[in-house]
Amino acid sequence: MKKLSILMCLFFVASIQADNHTKAEKEVAVAFNKYFDARVNQDWDTVAAMESAEGTYNTNSDGSFHKALAKTTAAQWKASGQAGVLNTYYPEFSELADGVVYVRFYYEGIAMNGSQASDYRTRVTQNWVKENGKWVVKTQHYSPAQFGGVHITVASDFED
Repeated sequence: MKKLSILMCLFFVASIQADNHTKAEKEVAVAFNKYFDARVNQDWDTVAAMESAEGTYNTNSDGSFHKALAKTTAAQWKASGQAGVLNTYYPEFSELADGVVYVRFYYEGIAMNGSQASDYRTRVTQNWVKENGKWVVKTQHYSPAQFGGVHITVASDFED
């Protein structure tokens, strides 16, 4: 019985270590969930605070050119009119270097632009960096995942 207990403890300890994720990957996974929960809840202050203070590099799923470095504020997020029920699926976290974690996932659901609803499915890659002791989004690249572009044009797409 004693041997069985020791063996079970060893299996338990081994299972804790078996995920092979680094400390940084685990921290970014927590930040990632907080960021997308804030987007779902339209908590634009949290969203803006979780993006790089130096700005982010983004590419939309509409086939347009890469966007210039941008510092998006909570007010700009709110003005974008983004809403709906969108979820992240199958996120993968890979530490590329000290202070840099690459994330890829699917982002799917129903996007709302005013009263217009549309199916939305895209593949996303992000780079998260550690700034002033916290993990923030530095880059985001959204690419269509179903037969062409899936971007819903919003007013802020036409602003400089």
